[in-house]
Amino acid sequence: MKRHLLLLSVLFAPMSVFANIIVDKTGVDEKDYVYDLHQCTELSTQVQKQQTEGSAIGSAAKGAAIGSAGKAIAGGSGTDGAKQGAAIGLGVGVLSKGRERRNNQAAYTNEQNMVIKNCMINRGYVVLN
Repeated sequence: MKRHLLLLSVLFAPMSVFANIIVDKTGVDEKDYVYDLHQCTELSTQVQKQQTEGSAIGSAAKGAAIGSAGKAIAGGSGTDGAKQGAAIGLGVGVLSKGRERRNNQAAYTNEQNMVIKNCMINRGYVVLN
């Protein structure tokens, strides 16, 4: 009964975590394979996701400071430089945070896949990718 519940939970679980793993199932009992894959997938949930540091507002503040300093050095008004620097800093901050978030997600997914692959290899399966 326990194996049947496990089988159902694996079948209805999101497949995105182990969708990229190709295992040669020649001579493999399907029930054992599903059970082992489920256990390896559960292990992969222990992978820690990296957090993005800072914020777009922090980037805007840095941009404002750099912009006002640059404008003051050039002999202009610091207020105009701060406004321009804040606008540029905010734009750059939003773009860089989005890129950093995507890169962190890709690294997280790759590490989860690596944990699943290594786990399946250690259990005697032939992983092809």
